[in-house]
Amino acid sequence: MTPHDLYLSSTLRQIERQYAALPLMERAGLAAADLATELAGEHPILILAGPGNNGGDAFVLARLLRERFFAVHVVFAADPATLPRDAAAAFQRFTQAGGSTCTQIPTQSRWSLIVDGLFGIGLARAPAAHYADWIATANELVKRDNCPLLALDCPSGLNADSGTVPGECISASHTMTFISGKPGLLTADGPDHCGEIRLATLGLPADSDEANHTAIAPDGQVISPGLFASRLQPRQKNSHKGSFGGVGVIGGSHSMAGAALLAGRAALKLGAGRVYLGLLDPDGPAVDLSQPELMIRPVDTLFQADLQALLCGPGLGQSAEAIQWLKQALDCPLPLVLDADALNLLALDRRLEAKLSKRTAPAILTPHPAEAARLLEISTHEVQADRITAACALARRYTCPVALKGCGTVIAAVDGRWWINTTGNPGMATAGMGDVLSGLTSTLLAQNWPAELALIAAVHLHGAAADRLVEQGIGPAGMTAGEVIDAARSLFNQWLRASSA
Repeated sequence: MTPHDLYLSSTLRQIERQYAALPLMERAGLAAADLATELAGEHPILILAGPGNNGGDAFVLARLLRERFFAVHVVFAADPATLPRDAAAAFQRFTQAGGSTCTQIPTQSRWSLIVDGLFGIGLARAPAAHYADWIATANELVKRDNCPLLALDCPSGLNADSGTVPGECISASHTMTFISGKPGLLTADGPDHCGEIRLATLGLPADSDEANHTAIAPDGQVISPGLFASRLQPRQKNSHKGSFGGVGVIGGSHSMAGAALLAGRAALKLGAGRVYLGLLDPDGPAVDLSQPELMIRPVDTLFQADLQALLCGPGLGQSAEAIQWLKQALDCPLPLVLDADALNLLALDRRLEAKLSKRTAPAILTPHPAEAARLLEISTHEVQADRITAACALARRYTCPVALKGCGTVIAAVDGRWWINTTGNPGMATAGMGDVLSGLTSTLLAQNWPAELALIAAVHLHGAAADRLVEQGIGPAGMTAGEVIDAARSLFNQWLRASSA
């Protein structure tokens, strides 16, 4: 296991069965107790224990905290006889050590810490009524007492695979997750419910006597710069503008020139040697006064330029003329990024989909959830209900890498591999951010990055640049897409310098 590995709950159950002879519950309880010791104050600790193995983790935690002289109140309403074997043993050790439980949450006490050990990854539906009441009460007590709330493995009520919340859900300030990361903690509603995430691998498979077990490959991965570090090379001194690729942008129909301008500026400032904008609007600007280095021309002359990558979609519109230029972009033997209205047109016309499938040059799709829904012919709700499945379905259907944008952007490859990005913040929920991402991606394509790595790096950089702005006090409220461009340039150059140090 590495900190970047992500496993679905079904795979995690395989791992747990493989290591069933090991004291995993005891290790989990110890890791949680160490974090709880950091978080707790002078008032008692409230622990909610559920009817399964997550409850067992909670009983180990409760026993260990009592040994450390914390005042512990455990709420448990299930029949101990129905607990799974390991959880039953943890309950027995807790009670034999003098611990006791109650069946209702005491509301008169003031808590220094609340621990959620109800369901972890074991629940994929809305919690039953009395557990839903416990969850709602715990969330209210956190506000009343201004105390942290620690979730064990996964906040109860959150789907650990999809990040969806079908009913009441714990809103944790901290989540101690076990064995590996879970995708649902990182995408959709997960980041709003997990707080700070810490991982305890429980020693798997680091111990020498455990290393003989068959390794189970992760289902996905968290994006980190290590995935694309080999592409971060310092520029040769003997270079010229042709060394760094020419990017062509097709878009900017009437009243939407700004989208194409943002994409072009992003491409230029990430290091493209030349950027050409082919605007559909005949009355569009002839020059970008903020960025006069951009070469703006009628779209019918764009393909005469020296291009190494093409971006189609920002501000494209859905006119007959837009369809004509999208067809020409699909026929062009250059690496291609499709975004915005290019995706909407692709969803409307199966002939365009056929053109995309016949391409030999790489292509990349960067839809937001509504665009993804149109491409898959399902609802936006269905896309968001299982973002990983939706992204993989898009990559498989359209035979190209896909970035399903949103909280915890999911990137999927044609062969079924997928990644989740953890950079970015709510300040990015504003117009033009997608145009900037597509511009960043097209520049890396123009510099001969493989399509998957170009997309992975651009998505990670895009979010990291926005995070840097927040650190500087610029946002999240009021952050603009244009501001992210300069932050991305600064951060990318920092990565390049670090690669050559």
